[in-house]
Formats: sequence, C-alpha cells, structure tokens
Amino acid sequence: MARAVSTRRKLIVTLLAWTIGIAIFFPILWTVLTSFKTEAEAIASPPSLFFFDWTTENYAAVQSRSNYGLHFSNSVIISLGSTLLGLLIAIPAAWSMAFVPGKWTKDILMWMLSTKMLPPVGVLIPIYLMFRDTGLLDSRLGLVIVLTLINLPIIVWMLYTYFKEIPVDILEAARMDGAALWSEIIYVLTPMAVPGIASTLLLNVILAWNEAFWTLNLTAAKAAPLTAFIASYSSPEGLFYAKLSAASTMAIAPILILGWFSQKQLVRGLTFGAVK
Repeated sequence: MARAVSTRRKLIVTLLAWTIGIAIFFPILWTVLTSFKTEAEAIASPPSLFFFDWTTENYAAVQSRSNYGLHFSNSVIISLGSTLLGLLIAIPAAWSMAFVPGKWTKDILMWMLSTKMLPPVGVLIPIYLMFRDTGLLDSRLGLVIVLTLINLPIIVWMLYTYFKEIPVDILEAARMDGAALWSEIIYVLTPMAVPGIASTLLLNVILAWNEAFWTLNLTAAKAAPLTAFIASYSSPEGLFYAKLSAASTMAIAPILILGWFSQKQLVRGLTFGAVK
C-alpha cells in the first residue's frame, strides 16, 4: 500500500518546486523584459521589472543590422544535421554495445564519456588548422562534423541505456524469423526505442543549438548560427543590453517553443524503462 502524504508535505514540496522553477526561469523572463526597454532603462538603477515604457525599437534595430533569417537557418541546419548524423553513427554502436557486449565495452563507454571532460580550448588549435587546410572553416558542413563528434558520446550513452531495457528475446525471435542485421536494427529495434531516440534527438538538438565555443571560433559570416548572432552585440563600443536582450530573445524563442511542445515526449523518453 502506498504511503499517505500529508497536506503539509504536499504544500512544502509544491512551494519548493515553484521556487526552483521561478529561479530557473527568472533570467529568461528578465532577458525578455529587457528587450522591450530602451538602452537607458536597461541600465537604470534600481531596475524596473514591469513598469516602464515598452518599446519594440530594439527588435527593429536588430532586424535592420543583422540577417536573422540566415543565422536561424544556419542554426537549424547545423543542429539537425549534427544530431541526425550522430544518430546514424550511434544507433549501430549502441546496439553492438547493448546486445553484443565485449570484454572492453564498459571501458570504451567510459573512455567516450571521459572525452566530454576535455576542455574544448585544449583541441581548438589542431581542429582549427585541420579545418583551415581542408576548407571547412566558416562552413555548415564543418560545424555539423565537429558538433557530431562533440555530442556523439552523449548520444551513444543515452541510446545504450534505452537499448539495454529492450528484452533480448524479441531480437532473437526476429533473427529466428530470418531478419538480417540491418533489418533487425531498422525494423525491430528502432521502432521499440522510439521514445528514447526521440528524447535523445531533442536533447542533442538543444545542445547543438546552444553551442557557442565552436561556432564562434570556426565561423565568420556565412555559417554563423544564432550564437554568433547574439555575440555580435558585444563589441568594443560597449554592451548594448537592450539590443543584446532582443537578439537573445529571438535566438532562444524557437528552442523554447520546441521544448514546450515536446516536453511530454522528452519526459517520456528520459524515463523510458524506469518503470517496469
């Protein structure tokens, strides 16, 4: 029998959850509100939260100064491209580690995860030189490749966790029915792991969308995504807080909308296999 939860405890947990949620969301709210202020109001002390002269001049200035459409399309292509390429590589890799484990499988998984602990600046120079010599600097293809390699350990680990929850008997039954290796992966394994694959895809799209270090160092103008679009409003002339907030709002709006509409799928995938 489930243990009864007192009303007082429910109230405390609810208040704590709301406090944490507001604390996490407040910087986003502040950025959005600042985007509707003038530059003078944006740096005013004490700051005003809601009671100020609302204006949309910052959005007009951002649109006239920058090509938002180009940066947006670059972000979409780079984030989706790197995620899909990562899935194509990670699904067979995670399948082999989950269902045909070897002596070094756990060591390989730990080694892959350890690469995420390496400071990106430690490999910036060799990657920059390789991109320069191969003509991949300031190109979408170059960013797709580097972001795929960066996020691949996370994709493999997540898919490996999901695949481990799938009964091996189902795959063995498919083999007894004559399914070849790729048919087993494509027609049996992948449909069963759709929630896990979907959550992995969503999470890695978000990670690629928010990547700033590599996009700022490997792009200039043609392939610059929205992270570079935001950074362009921090210049030697000073920080234009209102315009920077408007650019940030325009950059985070698509991913916030995606996260809002896909939250159920994301939660379902992250808890996939947690409850038997």
